[in-house]
Amino acid sequence: MAYWVGKAGLAGLAMCFAAVPICTASAEEEEPERSPLSMVIFGSMEAGPTKTFLSVGMKRALGGSLSQSGFRLFVKSGGTQEETRRRRPHGTTYKAESQALLGYEWRIGDSFLALYAGSDTESEQRMETFDPSPLVTRYGARVQLDLWIVAAPGMVVQANAYLSSLNGRLWARVAPGWQMPAGFYLGPEFEAYGERDYRKYRLGLHLTGLRFLGLDWRLSGGFQSASNRPSEYYGTLGVHWLR
Repeated sequence: MAYWVGKAGLAGLAMCFAAVPICTASAEEEEPERSPLSMVIFGSMEAGPTKTFLSVGMKRALGGSLSQSGFRLFVKSGGTQEETRRRRPHGTTYKAESQALLGYEWRIGDSFLALYAGSDTESEQRMETFDPSPLVTRYGARVQLDLWIVAAPGMVVQANAYLSSLNGRLWARVAPGWQMPAGFYLGPEFEAYGERDYRKYRLGLHLTGLRFLGLDWRLSGGFQSASNRPSEYYGTLGVHWLR
């Protein structure tokens, strides 16, 4: 768990000039308690030849810190732009989604398991050449699971899944990773998504835990196969900020 660095007072600074050994002990005793991390802000972007998805959200510990087991609030919103049809004119479909979930997270060291439940909302509009469709909004419920396991020294396993009542959606991702000398984790990832009359599978590689500009980054990419389109590539960029 990270901590903010406190500052010694002017009195401690004066004691430093008088007696260095005494100053060191005094500064350590007088430093204020550092606030525990209680929130993570995250965002992601997915891109492919026919679809782009952007999202932002946050997870907040309720009544404690993220390093402890406890209740969590999870909020996320995102937007999608994709081709409506495979054949020309393709048309464009715009979707906006949001989730507000409440759950509990169990932590053992650096490993955790979180289970959430709450609302799932989606709005959709199709833009044809001269005739946009009406905006349609659907409401549902969602159950979500997030898992991060430190399986062995230098190895982690990520697993995420959700089930939504919107069109019977089911999504799951599994991504083991091995720590590289630079500190980040590298490994394969597998995703599966399904809803009524539609299936999608992904197989690729991920790079997780890259530190840059004070943020943690995740990069992944590979190929996907969908039930209504030929196989194509995909790429994902994710970032999160602990505070």
